[in-house]
Amino acid sequence: MPPPVTALAVVATTGEVLDHPELHEGLLAPWERERLDRTRVPSRRDDVLAARLLVRLCVARFTGLPPAVSGPDQFCEGCRRYGHGRPYLSRRPGLGVSLSHADGLAAAAVGPGPVGVDVEPAGRRPSPLPVLRRLLPEAELREAAAGPDPAAALLRLWVRGEARFKAGGQEGTRVLEWTDHDRSAVAAVAGAGPVTVIACGGPASGRPG
Repeated sequence: MPPPVTALAVVATTGEVLDHPELHEGLLAPWERERLDRTRVPSRRDDVLAARLLVRLCVARFTGLPPAVSGPDQFCEGCRRYGHGRPYLSRRPGLGVSLSHADGLAAAAVGPGPVGVDVEPAGRRPSPLPVLRRLLPEAELREAAAGPDPAAALLRLWVRGEARFKAGGQEGTRVLEWTDHDRSAVAAVAGAGPVTVIACGGPASGRPG
């Protein structure tokens, strides 16, 4: 049996992405630019742009395609409309793709089958427990809340849960969580197989589960 194909995940600051020589707003599709233009808060607009550019770089490095043709499409199963919903790669239907952004951070992942990625600032306070309960098992929440640093533990649980949800939450989904200390970020990627994390120059510590 051949070894499983390793998925790829990337985490970066928004500034690092926007300063990257291969990446620029002109790579976005018209529908992406229209959505971007509706984002009125400049910092959030930069974060959204960075995530959409970073996912192109991630896909390009994984597939060998140029960034100009590495952008994802999106389709919502609920309203049956394009332009939002779960991202996918029309040029590589066997691959999954995911992106995330939060307060000056961006993350992206690509790999065989469904994948999901999430990133949050390491110092962010976790959501209130009623919100966390929508995504996470009660037993895990109680265990995290009872630990020596409940805020950090609950944030890690949230990031892991978001990544798993974006990957479809299938049985057997593996989750790798890591801390990028250089960027004060907590991130996680979920998928069916192993993952290689590119931390853009900073060391990463993984917590598979």
